[in-house]
Order: sequence, then structure tokens, then C-alpha cells
Amino acid sequence: MVAPISSSNSTDQLSSALGPRALGERDFLKLLVAQLKNQDPLAPQDNTQFVAQLAQFSSLQAALGTNTRLDNITSQNQGQANTAVVSLVGKQATVKGSLVTYAGSGQAVPVSFTLAAATATTNVSIQDAGGNVLRTIPIGAHGAGLVRVSWDGRDDKGNVLPAGTYAVSVQAKTENGGSVSVTQETTGLVKSVAFDKGYPVLTLDNGMQVPVSDLIEVASSPNPNP
Repeated sequence: MVAPISSSNSTDQLSSALGPRALGERDFLKLLVAQLKNQDPLAPQDNTQFVAQLAQFSSLQAALGTNTRLDNITSQNQGQANTAVVSLVGKQATVKGSLVTYAGSGQAVPVSFTLAAATATTNVSIQDAGGNVLRTIPIGAHGAGLVRVSWDGRDDKGNVLPAGTYAVSVQAKTENGGSVSVTQETTGLVKSVAFDKGYPVLTLDNGMQVPVSDLIEVASSPNPNP
């Protein structure tokens, strides 16, 4: 007499043969065929159980088809999103960040940041690449929200600094000396977009590299081609 092969035994044998690979559509089909070939002629596969297995097989086919379609839709949406981000190259973007680009010759540089709460004292420090404080601008008390100031491109001694990229640091205190959270912003031209980290990263002309999620505002290039 031919020994019947149960569904669990067949699954174990097939899983052992496949190793760590997940069971796929063809694997389940092979499993059903193996059960039919090796069933006991005197005790054939129960019809109800066989129909249930066919139903599971049909459900697997439907699920695989749905997953494939969802993957295609996701890829299309990602492609469209990447195309939209690439279109930012050459435009002026305001992002969360602490660097500013100074053109030299004493030209004013806009500096903006957002205070989480009202302050009693607020100081804006301009630093070079080595972290040295070149200029401290006291702007006094401010309410919570967006604050805009202007740096004239000079150090504390009144000397005009060379063109380049400078860091901005904000020290905000309450009346009792507590620190107030600050979100800094920087503006520059988008030079490139990279996707190697799994998400878009913008590189500005001032050297800032930020994820596109830190993007606050986009404007046309200040010097459009004629």
C-alpha cells in the first residue's frame, strides 16, 4: 500500500528542499500535485480538504497579483516624486539650517529663525568655519514665532569680512534665564539632488545638505537667464 502524504508532511519536505527561500506560487502548485500523486488509492484525499487547499492557492495568486500591482504603483509614484524634486535644481530654497552665504563687499545677509516661546534676550552670532565667533548681534526681547534680522557682513570690529559661507547661532533666553528652543532657517540656490540615502537630499550653494523634508519655501532663481 502506498503511504499517504499529509499536507503538513509535504510542506515540511518541500520547505526542506527549498531551504530558507519563501514558498511561492509554483511551490504551492508542486505541493498539490505531489499530494495527488502520492495519495492512498484506498483513502483518497478528502474533497473538502482538497477544495480548501485550492481556495488557498487561489488566494495566494490574488495576493501575489495585488502585491505586484502595488509595487508598480509605488515605483511610478516614487519616480514622479523624484522628478518633482529634481526640478528644484537652480531654484532658491529656504530650508531648516544654520549656514548663510555672504557675497562680500558689505552686502547685507538676511538671517531668519523661529522662536518656540517669547524671549527676554536674543543674540545672533556669526561664526567662521572654525567655529570662531566673528560677530554678535543683540536683538533684545522677541515674541514667539518667526524673527528676521540682517547681518551687514562685518565683524565686531567693523571690518568687512570676505565672501564665503558662515554659520549662524542663536542664543535665546527667557526672563529667568531658561533657554528657548530655536529653529533656524537658511536660503540658497539648490545645486543638486541626491538619492543615495533612500530619500532626496538637497545641496545648496552655501554647502548645506538637508533632506527634502526640511524644505520650507521655494522661489525662482534671483538671477534668471534672460
